[in-house]
Amino acid sequence: MRRVLKSRSGVVGFAILVFVVGVALLGPIFAPHGIAVPIGAPGQTPSSAAPLGTDYLGRDVLSRLLNGGRSVIWIGGAATLLSYVIGLTIGLVAGYSRSVIDPLLMRGVDVLLAFPALLVLLLLVGGLGPHVGVLIIGVALVQLPGIARIVRTTTLEISTRGFVEAAEARGESTFSLLVREILPNIAPIILADFGIRFGYSIILIASVNYLGLGLAPPAADWGLMMSENQQFIAVNVWAVLAPAIMLALLTIGVNLVADAYVRTLGRSTVVKARPSILMGLKAKT
Repeated sequence: MRRVLKSRSGVVGFAILVFVVGVALLGPIFAPHGIAVPIGAPGQTPSSAAPLGTDYLGRDVLSRLLNGGRSVIWIGGAATLLSYVIGLTIGLVAGYSRSVIDPLLMRGVDVLLAFPALLVLLLLVGGLGPHVGVLIIGVALVQLPGIARIVRTTTLEISTRGFVEAAEARGESTFSLLVREILPNIAPIILADFGIRFGYSIILIASVNYLGLGLAPPAADWGLMMSENQQFIAVNVWAVLAPAIMLALLTIGVNLVADAYVRTLGRSTVVKARPSILMGLKAKT
């Protein structure tokens, strides 16, 4: 946190994140109406009774906005953590093994790169149903190749250094080498990359919800709100604009904090971290 708050962009990003997360966590407490209760005619403009107007079913947009952030954050966080658990394991084993295990693992991971990210999600959700678990697994699979590549590349470099060779000479087990020697030394790069992955997970989840293949109504979700009210945008623009602003702020805040963290690392770490992150972004596109 001290590293992040040293830069102006880090302070701005942290403030944005505090605001968005605060709305997501505490918003339901202050919501004036239920998320599924109609309070007026569909598509009403902002008024004293409904500060952001009503949606396509006459429900309070503000109440749904205050309730729609939790799903975005927890599903995005769970998917990102799951992708890192799998990708980190594959990358560490592949990078340290220096054997046939390396190409076997990485070629298997590279198969996922042949399919566009949104297509993978649509196939899983369309085939298995719009369940939260399916959405989390789908986003984790999409993120997996880039994470495994970054971890493998950094592990290959760290594993040739003297302190790792000294640990091998002492007879330490492979698990101990990976956890105690290699993992702590690649942690800064992983933490810097985590922010970008989390932001990308949010965008993917919001895209699927926007297409109507994610969470099912009457659930309150920022991406789902945009999808539901797009036909009423000319009547009450806030029904679409308000959740879009919250999603944009969340993504911007995460990326500002991640970028600030990278900038405050040592020069050598920054030089090594940025190409890795760019490679992960290219792999995703």
